[in-house]
Amino acid sequence: MNIRQAKEYVKSSVELYLKKDEFGEYRIPVVRQRPLFLLGAPGIGKTAVMEQIAWELGIGLVSYSMTHHTRQSALGLPVIKQKEYDGEVYDVSEYTMSEIIASIYDVMEKSGIKEGILFLDEINCVSETLSPSMLQFLQYKVFGRHKVPEGWVIVTAGNPPEYNKSVREFDVVTLDRLKILEIEADYGTWKEYAAEKGIHNAITSFLDLKKDYFYHMETTVKGRSYVTARGWEDLSQILFLYEEEGLLADETLVEQYIRNERIVKEFTAYYDLYNKYKKDYQIDEILSGTISEETVERAGAAAFDERLSLLGMLMDKVLGSMKENVENSDYLKELMGSLKAAGALLEKEETAGKEPLLAFLEKQIEAGEKRLVSLEKANALSVQDKRKHRRILQFLTAMKKEAYTNGASTGQQAYGQIKEAYNQKVLEMKEESQRVRDMLHWLFFFVEKAFGEGNEMLVLVTELTVNTFGARFIGMFGSQDYQKYNSQMLLSERQADLKKEIAALEL
Repeated sequence: MNIRQAKEYVKSSVELYLKKDEFGEYRIPVVRQRPLFLLGAPGIGKTAVMEQIAWELGIGLVSYSMTHHTRQSALGLPVIKQKEYDGEVYDVSEYTMSEIIASIYDVMEKSGIKEGILFLDEINCVSETLSPSMLQFLQYKVFGRHKVPEGWVIVTAGNPPEYNKSVREFDVVTLDRLKILEIEADYGTWKEYAAEKGIHNAITSFLDLKKDYFYHMETTVKGRSYVTARGWEDLSQILFLYEEEGLLADETLVEQYIRNERIVKEFTAYYDLYNKYKKDYQIDEILSGTISEETVERAGAAAFDERLSLLGMLMDKVLGSMKENVENSDYLKELMGSLKAAGALLEKEETAGKEPLLAFLEKQIEAGEKRLVSLEKANALSVQDKRKHRRILQFLTAMKKEAYTNGASTGQQAYGQIKEAYNQKVLEMKEESQRVRDMLHWLFFFVEKAFGEGNEMLVLVTELTVNTFGARFIGMFGSQDYQKYNSQMLLSERQADLKKEIAALEL
């Protein structure tokens, strides 16, 4: 299975393991909650998937790499205690709490979240001294004398032996305690993730042309050569920073992340061309409707890789604007609930002072900050949700300050000014959504004029459909161009299917 399928399976398993009966007992007893074991090549996103599941379920996450643990850190250190048996006092060896178990309690204490995922990576690479204890842990959820708290589901991961010399093959007894998911690298799945994470468009455009380069392992005369999803994502981040600082991204930089000489050379050459296309085609002018015939003719006559690169740059710009607009809409929609509650509070206090409103805003800010800290401590907050919470807190804090200092004499007057500020934010968001809709229209216009209704139009419609923010933006604000070409593409696909069915009948 690919990493997306694995994510859905792990997520549903965690939900089932945390399901309780009418007495508050877990439907599947803890001893029967088999740990999940994700077996796959390094760098394909196993850890990232755990973070996403924790964010989506609103539960905690504690993550450890088992290669960093000794028997003492995992099981705890021995301590001598005195105990009395039948009137005699004996020195007894006990163990302090495992560092791993203690981390779970720390997260619960700091966040207030009592359920979560304990993710142990590289579990099949544990040290020789720790290996005998793993069977007990996998079956009974115990490290030393201390159990994993109820409500914490164990998910493990590891690499196949061909990728890691430190791997220890599990015996049948151990394997029989696990739910094993074998994961393969899949570019199509990763590309959806890349769109949400904002991976550099030069990387996704390059991999669209060279899908085999997405994940690559081989042994050469110089040693092991490898390219992973993690490498591409890390390269993406450094490319953005290099571009901001006006630095030259050359082979020396790329080979620090992509450990294959041939792929390094090809990507670096492509990246140089990509930047040339970006400068030559003047993306902003195309998306503002200022399209010269010369640009259209050049695009139409270009080779396939140049056309695909150009289309990628255009879509990257539009989809990025869609993402920003959707995120603005999300935070304003959630903020509306707080403002409505404030309005209801003041409804019967038309002549009252500002104190009730100020107290309400203070309470909302305090609760929001507390929740933000709680989710951050539990590792249960995505970057996108963190931005949304911070924008809400930023607005409420600014409005509290405004309510203190403005000339309003009553709570109603102060609330009216806050509402006016909110409505201005909504107006700006709507104006921006119209600007993005215009960009999308000119994108369709250019693609049709330069490429007709060929593969480029199909790629555009498909990307808008599968991209989370593209689909949400069009669902919220509409697009006649998208509806038109999407309908045509579906009709074209149906006609192709009918032709295949007729051919199969040999009429």
